[in-house]
Amino acid sequence: MPCPTDKLRTWLRQFGLVIALAAMIVGLSIVKPTFLTFSNGINVGRQISINGILAVGVTYVLLTGGVDLSLGSIVALTGVAAACLAHPGQYPTIVPVAAGVLAGALCGVFNGLVVTKGRVAPFIVTLGTMTVARGLALVISGGKPVSNLSRQFTSIGSGDLAGIPIPVVILLAITLLSYGFLKNIRLGRYVYAVGGNENAARASGINVDAVKLFAYTVCGAMAGLAGVVLASRITTGQPNAGVGYELDAIAAVVIGGTSLSGGVGGVGGTILGALLMGVINNGLDLLNVSSYYQQIVKGIIIVSAVWLDRRREP
Repeated sequence: MPCPTDKLRTWLRQFGLVIALAAMIVGLSIVKPTFLTFSNGINVGRQISINGILAVGVTYVLLTGGVDLSLGSIVALTGVAAACLAHPGQYPTIVPVAAGVLAGALCGVFNGLVVTKGRVAPFIVTLGTMTVARGLALVISGGKPVSNLSRQFTSIGSGDLAGIPIPVVILLAITLLSYGFLKNIRLGRYVYAVGGNENAARASGINVDAVKLFAYTVCGAMAGLAGVVLASRITTGQPNAGVGYELDAIAAVVIGGTSLSGGVGGVGGTILGALLMGVINNGLDLLNVSSYYQQIVKGIIIVSAVWLDRRREP
């Protein structure tokens, strides 16, 4: 019979993040009443949308036991690629959007192929891709921001749909699709199986390399989508954009309960983790905390997330 302490630990493991988020919201609303306004809620939604999209994508990779450090550079590369095709009267809006997502997916395919076929550690592969993608972004843009984007393209990042910011709508859509895919589709369950025990998955007939390649491709495509949204929001394709975005995304995923060892977690927790980080960042902004101190807080959150992940392991 489980003791009360074990029950409490299980309960906290299941609902601790929700409690922490609720406590953070209540505390900030007391200290800063403007935090709980509708306009600030919309602002928080816009702020977390890009990190949320990245976090959903990297959830696939972390569930397989891998990692992707190239996300921030892929955001810059795909943002520049999309912006180059988004000038007024040049192409329909779908073309730069598709180009950005496709460029990200190709980066993911490259990562996946080198990891699976080259048998190189994901940390090394994605670290190299991070440098290559950043260099490509600088080459394509000539080291300068790509501006003069069409109004239809920039409306992706700044427009609303029924009062909800379009980036938030995009985040909600990919979250629901990913949640259903990972829980109900066979390939989604294979992602968990590979991360849980790769040897057992291979012995049961699962094509482990194909599952990993799929995970990295999805992650890259999501980074491409995030790059498109960012470029449309800031109205330029910035070759220096996305610095450190990969750390924010991975931190959100781990805070949300996905294990760095793979096989445990999901996009539901990922969104809660991204929301918690967004609330903290927004609260610090409202409290006029220096950006220097915000970097310190963010670093502490990342280290704490990894520490908690290790504590969760048996």
